[in-house]
Amino acid sequence: MTIQDLAAVIGALVTGLAGLFAMLRFLVKHYLNELRPNSGSSMKDQITRLEARVDTILDMLGAGK
Repeated sequence: MTIQDLAAVIGALVTGLAGLFAMLRFLVKHYLNELRPNSGSSMKDQITRLEARVDTILDMLGAGK
């Protein structure tokens, strides 16, 4: 294996790892964005609305005491 071959293999590994890192970073940002409230369409807003509805139903049934 020549130095050029070794450089090519190392370059390919670095490029592959950089791609994986970029993809992981994108996914983390995407999922963290879902956990922030944004006026109604995020997962956090939907869970908050569901909790409020469940509390209302429990109060109506008398089990919220």
